[in-house]
Amino acid sequence: MNADPAPTTAAEPRDAAGRPPVRAATPADAEAITRMRSEYVLSSPLTEDWVRQCTDELAPRLTLKGDARAFVVDTPDGTMAACALGLIHPVLPAPPYPRGRAAGRVQIVATQPEFRRRGYARAVVSALLDHLADVEDVTLFELHTSTEAAPLYREFGFSGNPALMRMTRHRQPAGAVPGAQPDSTWVPPQQYADALPRAAAYVCLYVTDEDDQPLQLHSVYSPGHPWHMIGGAMDLGERPWDAVVRECREETGMTAAGPPRLLATVYGQPRAQRPYSTLQLIFDGGRLTAEQIRGITLNPREHDEARVLPLAGWEALMPARDFVRLRAVEEARRTGVAAYVDTWGNA
Repeated sequence: MNADPAPTTAAEPRDAAGRPPVRAATPADAEAITRMRSEYVLSSPLTEDWVRQCTDELAPRLTLKGDARAFVVDTPDGTMAACALGLIHPVLPAPPYPRGRAAGRVQIVATQPEFRRRGYARAVVSALLDHLADVEDVTLFELHTSTEAAPLYREFGFSGNPALMRMTRHRQPAGAVPGAQPDSTWVPPQQYADALPRAAAYVCLYVTDEDDQPLQLHSVYSPGHPWHMIGGAMDLGERPWDAVVRECREETGMTAAGPPRLLATVYGQPRAQRPYSTLQLIFDGGRLTAEQIRGITLNPREHDEARVLPLAGWEALMPARDFVRLRAVEEARRTGVAAYVDTWGNA
């Protein structure tokens, strides 16, 4: 809210007490009040669509049956120079306002810059408060103010309360992302999703024999990654551990036993041949007996061999970036500290 706390002498008409001529607003003033709010109260001006929407909302509320009351000062050419808008709502009684009845919130006080320091804000606020108290029987008055305007409201009997904390909660439209800024910054869900970075999600299951030697599968379709852990891409909407269980069953015929224990998170940057980032979650599949390893049933369309080797033995069979991942996962299993790798897939 702006204010003009130090009035100056002007040639405009004044009443017998020397005050600017103030009149009660009517529904016809709704657009002018909305534009004053847009220009001088809000942090960002309203679009024309919002001006029309707010005007249509305010106009019926400025009738006798509505809950809005406003007072204005007009310029000599009939436009609005200043306005004060209050909203009325019922309240329960309390010791400071034992009659209860109604509360009035001073919602808007605005003056066009070229008409400030003429007492216009003081005049419209005074008229509004008098009307709310004498006509509407308001017993509790509230407002939020800037530091600059606070002296004006103190003159009318307002006082701050350090025990009060102002908190706001905006109801977000359906589909809005939790935590996103409300109203003016909200965008449709699909538009928001399109602006997010893309990532392909994968899961892996790290298993070893009883001597902690890693088991890996040989791919029939990926010469760039010939040996890799059990796993694959997650399906849309699939939970990571559910994807692990599915991939393990499809690739080996085994059933992964939980509970899930995450060993590593592996991130890969987008590349020309792979436009999306990759995010891998690698879980501990435990230790297999020799009999369990012999019982692995491979899907011939994906793999043609399951092999167990000491960690050092894998280095010569894999690209360096793949071995870095395998070594990090082995260390995570051995130390109990989850690994984080963000260089996987880099050239």
